[in-house]
Amino acid sequence: MSSTPAAEEIDEAKERAHFRAVVNAFKYYKLCSIDRIHKSEKIISILPSSHQRRLGKYKTYLAKFKNCLDVNNSVVHMIIKDVDTMFENVDHSVEGSNGTNGAESFGCNYNNCEIASQKQHKMQHDVEKVQSVLKNIVRDWSDMGAPERLQCYKPILDEIDERYPIEEVRNRSHIKILVPGAGLGRLAWEVNARGFSCQGNEFSLFMLFASNFILNRCGEVNQYTVHPWVHQYVNNMTCEHQLLGAKFPDVAPSGDRPNQNLSMTAGDFLKVYTEPDEWDCVATCFFIDCAHNVIEFIERIYSILQPGGYWINLGPLLYHYSDTPTENSIEPPYDILLDIIRDIGFDILKEKTGVKTKYAQNPNSMMQHEYDSVFFVCRKPYCM
Repeated sequence: MSSTPAAEEIDEAKERAHFRAVVNAFKYYKLCSIDRIHKSEKIISILPSSHQRRLGKYKTYLAKFKNCLDVNNSVVHMIIKDVDTMFENVDHSVEGSNGTNGAESFGCNYNNCEIASQKQHKMQHDVEKVQSVLKNIVRDWSDMGAPERLQCYKPILDEIDERYPIEEVRNRSHIKILVPGAGLGRLAWEVNARGFSCQGNEFSLFMLFASNFILNRCGEVNQYTVHPWVHQYVNNMTCEHQLLGAKFPDVAPSGDRPNQNLSMTAGDFLKVYTEPDEWDCVATCFFIDCAHNVIEFIERIYSILQPGGYWINLGPLLYHYSDTPTENSIEPPYDILLDIIRDIGFDILKEKTGVKTKYAQNPNSMMQHEYDSVFFVCRKPYCM
């Protein structure tokens, strides 16, 4: 008897368990986050009375932090509302089957979701990802995030406009552009807003839940507010900076969409995209270093591009799995990476180093992380 059905059932069970764990992280966002405030309050309460007096103003702000958590929590719960129906190609019952075309798909049964089955450190780790989602909302969909988008997305968008000038390409909707690692979908939305047919791809359910909410259920500008820095307890100049709120979205994603040629897929890039010669352009931003083996990503991008198609990339080489003991990772430096790109068959048309970029940074923090990113444009030759 073949072992494949049993293996598929195990995979589906893992997917459903992962789905439920992510949903639980959103549900317990406030509970886990408020523990940090209670910790500070407890420490202050056992200090000498003179110290408590000197921290009186700070104690007042700790109470205000709780109000910020309430605001965030309302957004968090809107994000997970009806997520069990967000994937069109999936049976969401516990006994449901996988989606098709290699895309990862997830089902969920919300009955009897219990925090008791989660290890505390795992839940805290997952809740930190929810906190990261809030910062990414600011990066992608608020006025506060505009400077970062100018650094990271504008060079890519300008390059796409240059390669497909509107004066020459009368119907841009015929140009198919893929954005892997789409995150909360702003870059894909911007590409689509310029008239192109665009698809974003994202692996993280945390990001997918939030992008689904913003792209499909946010029809008004500055409809909601989040307090993204309330979890940052270090390097603050003022308590007000920690309390700072950001309204989102700065555009109306579901109302301002110029055409319907925008979609998002959920799943592993290497599993979802296997059809050769399918895309006119692949645009990657802070993506290629998410691979265990970056060569696989480059080979796949080359394969799925049509002859003459472009690959536009911007980002650092953080190599996310580099310091994870349980994960495999290769980390070629940029000069070797360029050799690999050429060896796979790409022509490098444009290349720039030292591009200043940030990622979901608190603009008021005493500590700023900034990358000297690389930007390059490659073309798959017509003659193979």
